[in-house]
Amino acid sequence: MNATATPFMADPEEITQAEVDARVDQLIRRTIERNIPGLADLPQTESDLEVGPTPKELVYAQDTAQLFHYQSPVDEVYRVPILIIMSPVAKGYILDLAKGQSFVEYFLNRGHDVYMLDWRAPRANQSQLSLANYVQDLLGNCVNQVVEDAGEPDVTLVGYCMGGLLSLCYTALNSGGPVKNLACFTTPINSDGMTLHQRWVRSKSFDIDLLIDELGNIPSELINASMQALRPLQRNANQLSLLNNVQNDDFVKASMRFERWANDQIPLPGVMARDWTNDFLRDNLLVRNKLILGGKRVDFGGITVPFLHVAASFDHIIPEAASRDLINLVSSEDKDEIVVRGGHVSLVAGGNAMYRLWPKLDEWVSARSE
Repeated sequence: MNATATPFMADPEEITQAEVDARVDQLIRRTIERNIPGLADLPQTESDLEVGPTPKELVYAQDTAQLFHYQSPVDEVYRVPILIIMSPVAKGYILDLAKGQSFVEYFLNRGHDVYMLDWRAPRANQSQLSLANYVQDLLGNCVNQVVEDAGEPDVTLVGYCMGGLLSLCYTALNSGGPVKNLACFTTPINSDGMTLHQRWVRSKSFDIDLLIDELGNIPSELINASMQALRPLQRNANQLSLLNNVQNDDFVKASMRFERWANDQIPLPGVMARDWTNDFLRDNLLVRNKLILGGKRVDFGGITVPFLHVAASFDHIIPEAASRDLINLVSSEDKDEIVVRGGHVSLVAGGNAMYRLWPKLDEWVSARSE
């Protein structure tokens, strides 16, 4: 190994706090020095990235939220539409990578009416958007729009990663509302299970208020760097795998799509980032039943709709320890938990997901969509 390799070229559990502090300090200073405003000209259409082939229509937009409705290829659909909620830092095309490799396409072909709440980069004047805004205003208005657009009083929410957290909070705060079913994938609710994330934000070099004062929004570069730090050798492993399969065109194309998505993070509004850092990662208010949004306490015990929780056994971004309490916190009588062998992304996208998760989710949702 090169003698100049960074301290993060090691098992994350073995990294010392001093090494964490040094790496965080370097990234924070570099980000501020470059004066990245969080307004990078990210592609506004997935066609720019040769992904997202399924036809769709933008039916609603507000601030950073954009609601898409996918074109159904079948004549008859289930009564209850599905609304997919993406993580605010991740683009939705991971669920629609290519023909034959698309979560969205699969569910359309199975007769579901599919919508997606995707996110776009915040502008400078949107830095004050908070976690409460994302849950009650942006997600809430999109749920209402789906109900109006579909002409049905019910909706099934399917939340991925932080999108699952938003979905849980919305459902808990809107008991008796339009949510008929709730499914969450790799959803963080207990930050004590996210050891390196916690060490990152508790570092003396990580000053979220300084970042917001200097930049307004939190740049995608910093978000991506924090993700890469969780598994520092993953990119090298991916490149070696690509080299070993360079003659396989399908493998190469799939690898490039995943790589593009992994490096295509979305900036976060400053206040939303502060809420996530302080209320969730540092103080762990959610699992302690002390999180207040819009003046109301978020109590997962108030969730009584059919509920499905899916975790990945090799998820390094949202480890099982960060989500395993969830199934017991929800009060639903009809609830189930699936632990799938895979990682944070391979759980929902790629060849394994097509056989391990998609059919199980289709079966679960279909039985509750009449």
